Amino acid sequence: MAYLEPSEFATKMVDAGEQKIFMSTKDTLVRAFMAGAILALAAFFAITVIVKTGSPLVGSLLFPVGFIMLYLMKFDLLTGVFTLVPLTILDKRPGCTVKQMLRNWWLVFVGNFAGALTVAFFASFILTYGYNTDGGALAAKVSTIGESRTLGYQSHGADGWFTIFIRGMLCNWMVSMGVVGAMISTSATSKIMAMWMPIMLFFFMGFEHSIVNMFLFPFSMIMGGEFTIVDYFVWNEIPTALGNLVGGFLLVGLPLYWTHVRTNPERKIN
Repeated sequence: MAYLEPSEFATKMVDAGEQKIFMSTKDTLVRAFMAGAILALAAFFAITVIVKTGSPLVGSLLFPVGFIMLYLMKFDLLTGVFTLVPLTILDKRPGCTVKQMLRNWWLVFVGNFAGALTVAFFASFILTYGYNTDGGALAAKVSTIGESRTLGYQSHGADGWFTIFIRGMLCNWMVSMGVVGAMISTSATSKIMAMWMPIMLFFFMGFEHSIVNMFLFPFSMIMGGEFTIVDYFVWNEIPTALGNLVGGFLLVGLPLYWTHVRTNPERKIN
């Protein structure tokens, strides 16, 4: 494969963040919508596999296909822009400001949520033949997931909230490694392999991904999960998104930028 040195792809990370800052509103929303929808469909697929095979490992091995598809199509996830866009401010790129960064994050959030919610309605509709039948084993599984990952955390109070936050950090540590890992090569096959491993890891370990949850929890509520919208946002989506931000930026974007773009002079030994 055509391998790029870290110093080369670290600069590409900043360039990618700058491109997202200046992207038009329409393009940002369309790319975010498609990313949210494709990742939601991949989550639906993985959960279906887990229910039918009884093997979380098989579902985790197959889930990365969604992330790979959306990345190769240059669609945008909130977890990715959390990692890349702040680097443009650190690098003092002209026109890249905190205001512009927040604009990008908001548009990507809205687009991702709309795409994931659309697939949640599609999935619930086809499982119940237009809400006329029971959703079966898959619906039961999804409803329990939603309850355990909202009310289950709530039962532990502040410790539960910080547990979600840390799981969100660990998630975007791995997801962002997939994003930047795909930059190490110009070969599609090599990009796929670089993305597959960390995405599989985060899914199998049950880490919290804000966009997957934009699909999973509305889907769970439609399928009978006994928790509220407030429960979902306070006890999952908000701490997950904050954890994704901290994990992606502090554990991936910032270290790579500091050591491969803002390098210090080599030591001289007398």
